[in-house]
Amino acid sequence: MAKLKKQLHLVLYRKYSSNLKFVMMGLCVFFVTLFLPKQVRFRYEYEKGKTWMQKDLISPYSFAIKKTNEEIEKDKDEILKSILPIYQNDTEIAENSIQGFNIEFDTKWNSSDFLQNEKQIYQKEGNRILRLIFSRGLMNPVKKYQRYGENYNFSLLNNNISTQLNTADAMNLQDAIAFIQNEINSNNSIGNKEWLIKLVSNHLKANYIYDEQLTDKLEENALNSISLTRGMVQKGELIVAKGTMVNSAIFQKLESLRTAYEEDAKIAGNRNLVLLGQVLLAGLIISLLMVFLYLFRRDIFDDNRQLSLILIVITGMLVTLSWAIRIKIPSVYYIPFCIVPIIIRILFDTRLALNIHLLVVLIAGFFVPNSFEFAFLQISAGMVAIYSIKNLIKREQFLISALLILLNYFIAFLGISLIRDGSLTDIEWFNFIPFIFSVLLSLLAYPLIYAFEKMFGITSDVTLMELTNTNSKLLRDLAFKAPGTFQHSLQVANLAEAAIYKIGGNALLVRAGALYHDIGKTVNPHFFIENQNRGNNPHDSISYEQSAQIIIQHVIKGIEIARKHQIPEMIIDFIRTHHGNTRVDYFYQSFLKNFPEKFVDENIFRYPGPIPFSKETAVLMLADSVEAASRSLKEPDAISISDLVERIIDYKLEQDQLTNSNITLKDIETIKLIFKTMLMGIYHVRIDYEID
Repeated sequence: MAKLKKQLHLVLYRKYSSNLKFVMMGLCVFFVTLFLPKQVRFRYEYEKGKTWMQKDLISPYSFAIKKTNEEIEKDKDEILKSILPIYQNDTEIAENSIQGFNIEFDTKWNSSDFLQNEKQIYQKEGNRILRLIFSRGLMNPVKKYQRYGENYNFSLLNNNISTQLNTADAMNLQDAIAFIQNEINSNNSIGNKEWLIKLVSNHLKANYIYDEQLTDKLEENALNSISLTRGMVQKGELIVAKGTMVNSAIFQKLESLRTAYEEDAKIAGNRNLVLLGQVLLAGLIISLLMVFLYLFRRDIFDDNRQLSLILIVITGMLVTLSWAIRIKIPSVYYIPFCIVPIIIRILFDTRLALNIHLLVVLIAGFFVPNSFEFAFLQISAGMVAIYSIKNLIKREQFLISALLILLNYFIAFLGISLIRDGSLTDIEWFNFIPFIFSVLLSLLAYPLIYAFEKMFGITSDVTLMELTNTNSKLLRDLAFKAPGTFQHSLQVANLAEAAIYKIGGNALLVRAGALYHDIGKTVNPHFFIENQNRGNNPHDSISYEQSAQIIIQHVIKGIEIARKHQIPEMIIDFIRTHHGNTRVDYFYQSFLKNFPEKFVDENIFRYPGPIPFSKETAVLMLADSVEAASRSLKEPDAISISDLVERIIDYKLEQDQLTNSNITLKDIETIKLIFKTMLMGIYHVRIDYEID
């Protein structure tokens, strides 16, 4: 009855899990298509400088030819040149300045020791000079109009009457001061020239005032009147013939036809059918992803948590693309598409990262201009991103990866530009700036990986790197409480890492697992031989059963300690499997030898398991056993080390400890050779013959 109930629960769980997968797929397609722009897509792909390989294109209707951005900018420059800046002649400023001069003159003259009969001469001269300056006009030139020279034309409004003048006809502040000095210095009737020059100069104030608001309005009206088109293409006119090179003129006609087609489709097209097309495409891509996971990564397919993470990353990138298109971002290359393969590569593996990146780029290609060029740039950059972090060992690899991605973009951009223009001088280097921003934004993958790890309980290579730091709290405790075990763990890590690197596997994962596999020995360190002093063995005072249980408990205690310190489950798997379900043979055989008449429960002397279930856990088990056994060699030499490795590994095979580990006989032979070579190096054995 209990077995039947368990099977029923399993069936219900699988059904629930399967239904949840379809729900997640549906939500992914829904959100992707919800935000994508609902517009029809021009059916032709074309690039400037390439041959038109399709049939002759005849205009289906008449349309205007759009001007290029360069042409529009040129027209704007011409328009702005023709608009004269407007100045207002403020007569009130002139009168106020002269009046202010007279008031200050009277005040200062009365307090000076000048002769009173000279007052009228000084005051009259000051008034004359100021009126001359204000009548000619005093102005402050505007720098933006001096781009073609120091002087420029302007319109002067005087009582709503406009007069065209040049700044050379008026005075600026420096000209006015020079004029004051010249006039006063040439007047012999003035005795204290410096006093009057300073007083007159103090009352200089521009009376030609730049009217920025009115000028800007005139410029705006003129710019709005610029025509954005030049000429027409009539219905039935040949736009481009098959085999013709798409030059600048043809390219502009094609761009104009595309714009006219999409504008017309916005009015006459059926948005529901466009939506249906998007649903079909997004659904196809997500289905292909699910098929890939089912066939090649069944572990991820069966784990709804990991599957939801992948779908969130895909949805997030495509929603970002949709948002960028909606706000009309200057270039889609600002979007850091390489974030997706970096995140998936670090959290999962290379194949999945490349597969997902290809699918994301394929969908995005339907909604960006020059989709082939876009796909080439992004696919090549994504491949570089994945390859450059194949083995993440150091944090600086993120920066190296970013530089390699940027180099890829540069080479691809240069190659495409040369194909399109056939000239180095015509390359628009300004268009490369979005790629630089994209690469910088791709560094956001690092904090995103951390966030996803915490949210979905996934362990990345970045976390494994942190775990292998021997300064971490757990490893410091191990080194302090059980120094012999710590040294043993380091040697096991070296052996296992070298072996897994050779046969193929996650070397960083194996190293982390090896460093923590005996963490449980910190509870009773002196019961393990590598931590014992000579002549002091605590096992001598307890029974064989108790000794076996203390030894076995280091696995259980290790799991408890690791979970308490939030060590990832994939590392805990190494703790629970590194002895499999083997027996603690020394105490088992000792019990049989000393108590032959007693019944023995073999389970007391057997580890709880499970046996290793991956290449990585299997290699660790072998490295652990071989390294521990090698310490018992009194005079290690090539023959004894070779025999030891063969005996230990063959025993594990006989005990069926490697059955579930997906490891081949060829792998085992490779592992044996590596263990022998490394142990000989550790024990400084001179190798004077080749080991078979």
